[in-house]
Amino acid sequence: MTTTSLRPRAGRLFGQLVVLLMLAAVVLPLIWLALGSFKTQDEFLNASPWALPREWSWDNYRVAWTEGNLGTYVRNSILSVGPALGFIVLFGTAAGFALEVMVWRGRGGVLLTFLIGIMVPSQMILLPLFTTYFRVGLTGTLWPLIITYTAMGLPLTVFMMATYFRAIPREIFEAAVMDGASMLRAFFSVGLPMVRNAVVTVALVQFFFLWNDLLIALTFTNTDDLRTIQVGLLNFSGQFGSVQYGPLFAAICLNVFGTLALYLFLNQRVMKGLASGAVKG
Repeated sequence: MTTTSLRPRAGRLFGQLVVLLMLAAVVLPLIWLALGSFKTQDEFLNASPWALPREWSWDNYRVAWTEGNLGTYVRNSILSVGPALGFIVLFGTAAGFALEVMVWRGRGGVLLTFLIGIMVPSQMILLPLFTTYFRVGLTGTLWPLIITYTAMGLPLTVFMMATYFRAIPREIFEAAVMDGASMLRAFFSVGLPMVRNAVVTVALVQFFFLWNDLLIALTFTNTDDLRTIQVGLLNFSGQFGSVQYGPLFAAICLNVFGTLALYLFLNQRVMKGLASGAVKG
């Protein structure tokens, strides 16, 4: 066997090794996390961190869901992320359609304004927003989270949706208008179905950003009944601040594997959505 024929083999072997290492870096921590969710506090403190659980019990999940108020935190996350995500997708898609398909004076400046919004750090606006919410009486509710999440998610969504609408031939919308369709009808009946995979992609990206948010939720939730799941995970501590590792690992498992299952379920649509905006039709 010549040296020339060995090079492609070595390249493939090296590539497979890199993929295997990357897969191990992702899968092994998840396995360790799942195994830890079945351990007792004594096993965490006295046994090896790599040891298997002595007894496979679901009690940590029960404690996390009931005594740890994980059910309340999940409900608050759904009630805050759900409406915000709906507003982001609806308004962001409509704005992308208006900025890319419709012709009107000043649309370039409006798109530039949205792009500037991407560059604004969230840390800069938290204090002014908290003061505003306090003055209008919105503190003590989930509305500060919904409004802030919507405002933070719109700039990137508008930019991405404008890119996807740019990939659709303009003649399609012109034909719809010539057939008597209004702009509203052209948006809902023509434009929206053609970018549905892109909408799923943008929605999933924004969902992970909002669901995993800690800073904004920690700033605007002042009671335990309003905390989201990421803020609630900070509360899994006992007397004198000792961490309850078993329920904490169980709560993290429910959060991580739940979002992972959602991503795997929508993976194909996400890939189609990313590809649809790559090439102009």
